[in-house]
Amino acid sequence: MNKLTDSFELYNGVKVPCVGYGTYLTPDGEVAKNSVVAAINAGYRHIDTAFAYGNEKAVGEGIKASVVNREDIFITTKHWVTMRGYEKATEAIDISLNNLGVDYLDLYLIHWPCVEKVSPDWADINASTWRAFEDAYKAGKIRAIGVSNFQKKHYDALVERCEIKPMVNQIEFHPGYTQPETVEYSKEAGMLVQAFSPLGCGAVLGNETLADIAKKYNKTVAQICLRFVLQSGLNVLTKSVTPERIIENTKIFDFELSAEDMAVISAMPQVGFTGWLPENAPADALV
Repeated sequence: MNKLTDSFELYNGVKVPCVGYGTYLTPDGEVAKNSVVAAINAGYRHIDTAFAYGNEKAVGEGIKASVVNREDIFITTKHWVTMRGYEKATEAIDISLNNLGVDYLDLYLIHWPCVEKVSPDWADINASTWRAFEDAYKAGKIRAIGVSNFQKKHYDALVERCEIKPMVNQIEFHPGYTQPETVEYSKEAGMLVQAFSPLGCGAVLGNETLADIAKKYNKTVAQICLRFVLQSGLNVLTKSVTPERIIENTKIFDFELSAEDMAVISAMPQVGFTGWLPENAPADALV
């Protein structure tokens, strides 16, 4: 990857810009709108949001307020757990389309899988939700469909019951928490792996190992983290509401981490992990 708009190609041919601008915890209203405008002005062409973030409308307003055409922006949003099942998921898709003010989504994800402690029928519930995704994909409402926070058992159960396999798995990935087994199975299954929280929710920014590596390359720790994700073959989703940092996070294409430094970062002890796995995710993700 040599520039911000270089892309990964999904198995259906859809191209995903290699760096996405994330909007998790970005306040709704003017903050979200202006941040999206700033990101697009800085060169981002991939915007990631979710129904649960509560800012889809402002994100859509930011996209409309930019000078870039809709078809040149890759928009991802996510289905929330309170809308599981075919009928509710079908409704959820239309709600997100309306919130964002667009005719189609570039990527739509199941935000969290239904799991055993929620229902003994968790696998069938996920499959029922996914059928709504498949139908919306066939109807042209969505260009690509995928999952988020899926471990192998959730994926395996889904593909046993589905027609169209997921194209993406969005997971937590950063120095200090790299989920190698999940990354490996996802890639082997033909999915693009997207990395959320690439800075470990900020917890890795004070890490001495990363600070030493950053000095070597005359870069910030944040830039080292983002570059690490890209060189690991993942689609990175970065986030800031500060215009200067929004721009700073794009400056990751004029250097390359050595194999030695990649190995050092990969071997870091756990740091910054949110603790969110499908079976022990935040309570409202287990509805």
